[in-house]
Amino acid sequence: MDKLIITGGQRLDGEIRISGAKNAALPILAATLLADTPVTVCNLPHLHDITTMIELFGRMGVQPVIDEKLSVEVDANSIKTLIAPYELVKTMRASILVLGPMLARFGEAEVALPGGCAIGSRPVDLHIRGLEALGAQIEMEGGYIKAKAPAGGLRGGHFFFDIVSVTGTENIMMAAALANGRTVLENAAREPEVVDLANFLNGMGAQVKGAGTDTIVIEGVKRLGGGRYSVMPDRIETGTYLVAAAATRGRVKLKDTDPTILEAVLLKLEEAGAQIDTGNNWISLDMKGNRPKAVSVRTAPYPAFPTDMQAQFISLNAIAEGTGTVIETVFENRFMHVYEMNRMGARILVEGNTAIVTGVPCLKGAPVMATDLRASASLVIAGLVAEGDTLIDRIYHIDRGYECIEEKLQLLGAKIRRIPG
Repeated sequence: MDKLIITGGQRLDGEIRISGAKNAALPILAATLLADTPVTVCNLPHLHDITTMIELFGRMGVQPVIDEKLSVEVDANSIKTLIAPYELVKTMRASILVLGPMLARFGEAEVALPGGCAIGSRPVDLHIRGLEALGAQIEMEGGYIKAKAPAGGLRGGHFFFDIVSVTGTENIMMAAALANGRTVLENAAREPEVVDLANFLNGMGAQVKGAGTDTIVIEGVKRLGGGRYSVMPDRIETGTYLVAAAATRGRVKLKDTDPTILEAVLLKLEEAGAQIDTGNNWISLDMKGNRPKAVSVRTAPYPAFPTDMQAQFISLNAIAEGTGTVIETVFENRFMHVYEMNRMGARILVEGNTAIVTGVPCLKGAPVMATDLRASASLVIAGLVAEGDTLIDRIYHIDRGYECIEEKLQLLGAKIRRIPG
């Protein structure tokens, strides 16, 4: 397994480009299965999860055409099997997003129960109940979700999410796009990635309204056609590099991003003492050499503070002035990175779903192990501010969510390199 070695103590300074959003790209790729003519998706990040989704398509008989800029053309008419096998699905939870599109367009689907990061319970029951509300017949057998549409196809329905679910909202929205009649989704996820998917569907001829609010209305259409679409920028990658710059007392400008999709994060960075400036497609941060101030955050569904930025702010608080509390309300097992940071000299106390972080002047480099995607990013930030060398093991987690992380950090002046496993 590859590792990262970081020699800390360098202020980040410079400009980098932000990649396309993995959490928007994966549902958009799944939605290409709804189209009866070829679709091209642009600005895809070069990530393992994207490769896994493309490999999954190949297993089903769909052969995407990839160009040198990682734009992908998908023609779902060549599909040969409606089964998403366990050996691929177990590595990536987002594989379940092919369930709704296959069921809506082809009338049936068989998808293995998914795997993914070990950050707590993320049940698929909302996906199943939502599809049942559209008339689907679903059985669980041998670790697979086996779904069939009624004669004449899925029909519009009403579904209330008792827990806000991003992938659940996306799966039912995609299925409803080809259902007969109107579908109303209440307590729907409001994340920008849901809006990006809705925009993609509408570009193919769907009639989706209300994305970005908690009520989404979909008028089913008979068919969806192809087109060309560019995936939105990655707000979590954006936030991660901003926090890394703030923690190192540095200055960065991030290009090809969107300041309107991470306002809660920008507010907390300003509270930590950063000067933030923004334009239509860029964000700059300047700490003017100052040590950050500790901030308290509470995670919640969008537009509140994102759970995917919680670990990075723990790293920021670990070397900040004062004490900050980080309350995690979305996942119940997302503080595993804390114990690795404490090995580096951090002072973090976990009580239930709350981490109390008392800043120290400096962390000390140490061998650490990544436990999930965002925990990996937090350990990279800790390594950047630590004295000496930090060796991060199990970085395949990082490669699932950050495109060329060591190259981008090197462009900002970090001393970081990958050691092949």
